[in-house]
Amino acid sequence: MEIARVALLVAALVAAAAFSPSSSIGEQSGRAKLALTVDIDGAIGPASARQLKEGLATAVERNAEVVILELNTPGGLVTSMREMIADILASPIPVIGYVAPSGAHAASAGTYILYSTHLAAMAPGTNLGAATPIEIGAPAPPLPGGDKDEGKDQKTAAPAGDAMTAKVTNDAVALIRSLAELRGRNADWAEQAVREAASLSASAALQQHVIEIIARDPADLLQQANGRTVEVAGQKKVLATNDLAVETLEPGWLIRLLSIITDPNVAVMLMLVGVYGLVFEFSSPGMVAPGVVGTLALLLGLYALDLLPINYAGLALMLLGIAFLVMEAFNPTVVLGLGGVVAFLLGAAMLLKVEGPGFEMSWAVIGIAAALTLGLALASGSYLWAVRKKPPRVGARAMNGLPVEIIDWSGNEGHVFTQGERWRATADEPLAPGDSAEVAGIKDLVLTIRRRRTAKPSDGGPQ
Repeated sequence: MEIARVALLVAALVAAAAFSPSSSIGEQSGRAKLALTVDIDGAIGPASARQLKEGLATAVERNAEVVILELNTPGGLVTSMREMIADILASPIPVIGYVAPSGAHAASAGTYILYSTHLAAMAPGTNLGAATPIEIGAPAPPLPGGDKDEGKDQKTAAPAGDAMTAKVTNDAVALIRSLAELRGRNADWAEQAVREAASLSASAALQQHVIEIIARDPADLLQQANGRTVEVAGQKKVLATNDLAVETLEPGWLIRLLSIITDPNVAVMLMLVGVYGLVFEFSSPGMVAPGVVGTLALLLGLYALDLLPINYAGLALMLLGIAFLVMEAFNPTVVLGLGGVVAFLLGAAMLLKVEGPGFEMSWAVIGIAAALTLGLALASGSYLWAVRKKPPRVGARAMNGLPVEIIDWSGNEGHVFTQGERWRATADEPLAPGDSAEVAGIKDLVLTIRRRRTAKPSDGGPQ
């Protein structure tokens, strides 16, 4: 009986160990199921690409059921758009593209990104389209099914314009058609969006099979997405999105910083602050603050420009212009100042290889920066020129003509007192203590003095 009781106790403990933890884990995993929202609000750029990449990585770590990519964008840089598309296509977590809230739009680059998502949705009162490329991007990333109907894409007539415009447009058409065929969406309208800048409202997009869902809010979106089948990483997956907890991933400090400094106008201003901070530090060693601020600003500006598709010839011209203006400040010639302004403005015009919504150079900012830089150079030059005209205040030249008091004298040398100091002195004429004398020169810390000249009486009559 004792053996039986021990056996039953052991069996009970084994059963508790076997079933209780698994039930607990099941309940925990059930509670852990959630939908993570990544909110892209604004121009598509390096910060947006990093935000999506980090969001997808977090979704994998937390075993999220889906990622809701909420879009409200006027477009942006092609390079960042393609990076985001590649991340979505490689994601092991289904990504639901959602143009929201009401009044939002997914224009230009946003249309491509929405086409790449596993499930596309829009809120009432939103629109998408106008995907005509306005910049040259990198080659499209490899896309599953991207070779289908390749000949069909090539048959479409190229738009009017030069060969480069046709090349860029055809490349964009091939990309968006590949995405449409991959997700089973309307490829013909997608091509119209690229070639003719066509746009659609939410209801029209649903009717033309551009999207799958119109949802009022994320809860409605998840309810309608439940049970739909999508292809994720080459495998079919049925979405189970009922009763998922929705959590929005807030962008970190680095992404917020990137979104600010990758504005090309901010990057240029950071470079100006950096260069002049270092100039002030080198001209007045020991101030520390200008050097520290200048170094940080210059590094941030260069880092931001490295993330943007810039023309290095334009950057070199801008730096050359700044160098000319700095030289003008220390050596006023006018020619250097005008040349510096011209080089700076030409470099600013050439700086970006391409421009997208939210990434345009502001001529107002560039003009103000050039004017302030030229003004600083001219003000510094004027000050230096005025200083040069003034008599010297220190050094050998500053002592010429100073009165001296003869302390002792023997032959042609002795000691004198001037400016609160005792000096050795020589003279070409005999002198004695009490004589009025002045400094005529200085050599090797020895003063050369002479008898102080007195004003001659005017020739008004007999002496």
